[in-house]
Amino acid sequence: MGSSASILAFAGSTRKESANKKVLAIGVQAARDAGAEVTTVDLQDFPLPIYDGDLEQQEGVPAQAMELKALFRSHRGLLIATPEYNTSISGVLKNMIDWVSRPVPDEPFLAPFSGKVAGLLSASLGPVGGLRAQAHLRQILSGIGVIVIPEHWSVPGLNDGTFDADGNLNDETGQKMVRRVGASLTGFLQRLEA
Repeated sequence: MGSSASILAFAGSTRKESANKKVLAIGVQAARDAGAEVTTVDLQDFPLPIYDGDLEQQEGVPAQAMELKALFRSHRGLLIATPEYNTSISGVLKNMIDWVSRPVPDEPFLAPFSGKVAGLLSASLGPVGGLRAQAHLRQILSGIGVIVIPEHWSVPGLNDGTFDADGNLNDETGQKMVRRVGASLTGFLQRLEA
């Protein structure tokens, strides 16, 4: 495992101009400003087949999932920005979690997730900004041994004026609250190891 405040950050979207990737970047910068070492990955770089037990039995866990497993194991914290699709998390995010959670030889059960600490962010076109997706993600993560900090933030009502040219939120309160999640996750990890 990496340093006490090592964070793996990713968005549950593969879109190039994803609002969740932009929100994630704000949280990542705040975590770094608070002293964390952050690795940001794009799930687009880790294409995975839809989880299928027969495929796993025939071919094993895909190489991309094994790479992600190693990244998860080498970080203490997770900063996740999830879009909301039909009141839940994206298929790509759930599929990644399903593959990374699969048991492999010489790895303790749920090792990539067990004991990790996560902070959650979301952005959505809808009026609740992805809170329903966050609730589902919190339930999934808690079920596989991840501690989810209480601080979270959602950005509702996405439109062309949500972000400025530098990728910051035009809503000053929203900007501060997204930063707070990144800083709070870092502080939690630092206190955990103190």
